[in-house]
Amino acid sequence: MKELRIEANGNLGPIDSSRIPRYAGAATYARLPRLDQVAKADIAVVGVPFDSGVSYRPGARFGANHVREASRLLRPYNPAWDVSPFENCQVADAGDMAVNPFNINEAIETIQQNALDLTAGGAKLLTIGGDHTIALPLLRAAAERAGEPVAMLHFDAHLDTWDSYFGAEYTHGTPFRRAVEEGILDTEAISHVGTRGPLYGKKDLDDDHRFGFGIVTAADVYYQGVLETVAKIRERIGKRPLYISVDIDVLDPAHAPGTGTPEAGGITSRELIEIIRGFRGMNLVGADIVEVAPAYDHAEITGIAASHVGYELVTLMADNFIAGDRFGAPNGYAAQALDAEARRRPAGFAPTTTIEGDSK
Repeated sequence: MKELRIEANGNLGPIDSSRIPRYAGAATYARLPRLDQVAKADIAVVGVPFDSGVSYRPGARFGANHVREASRLLRPYNPAWDVSPFENCQVADAGDMAVNPFNINEAIETIQQNALDLTAGGAKLLTIGGDHTIALPLLRAAAERAGEPVAMLHFDAHLDTWDSYFGAEYTHGTPFRRAVEEGILDTEAISHVGTRGPLYGKKDLDDDHRFGFGIVTAADVYYQGVLETVAKIRERIGKRPLYISVDIDVLDPAHAPGTGTPEAGGITSRELIEIIRGFRGMNLVGADIVEVAPAYDHAEITGIAASHVGYELVTLMADNFIAGDRFGAPNGYAAQALDAEARRRPAGFAPTTTIEGDSK
């Protein structure tokens, strides 16, 4: 079957879904071209089918292809940003890394080297896991490419800064403790978002604070709202090189049942997407989405959420290819709604105040 693709600005885009049905053909992320179909990729989407570091329910090794299948419905224009990310730059699906499922240490080394290889020409990487163990080698590669420790936002129900499980130092619950110990994180600019649920003890929080993490809990997002959450994060991170790691269990199980360690009381998919949209202009150097376990998913609820989160992260990366300072440029439906509310006039009443920019 001939591939009928959208092309713009010299970039090869997704298959044209108005001419070839979305359910037809092999699934790449957002129906984008494979890496071997383009001369050079500015953004590469790669899968890591690895879940040997999990402590509860396995199955995230199947997450990347599940997200690819769910991404068939993504379209090329993002109205919340007024950006067509696949026109701004070349985005391609790099397939899956082949990692050893029986040797975590070897798998970590393989992931790190593959990430360095994929970014050798200046490409940015969106990685779809896999369990959260993979974040450590990806952060190592991101810091090496940046030439300095990177800022990090960690969206998760859990801290993932524990010391070990059953004596093992490298698991899905330990990557960010190891990252701090290795000096690859800028500890003035690291934060968890969406944490909740019981812990092993108060020492978990004490250790986390000692490492330098700020915490925005799921309850904070609920009570303070998206805009205040974004404002606090932007102030903390600034324009530092930023890595974003998204454990899909940051979402409430109602929005992401297909994951290994679900916790009640999470944020919504709408809140997560709007928070990411609030990062326009921030210096995103890499990102991952992990812990999608399709065996526990229903009607692709989790896969769809993850595919859309990935789309917003790709849009953020692609938006930065536009010339000019994008830091603080308006975007997101939350910001649009706030502006619309400020300009709304009660029906039947004359305005009593003047909004800046209005003629009367």
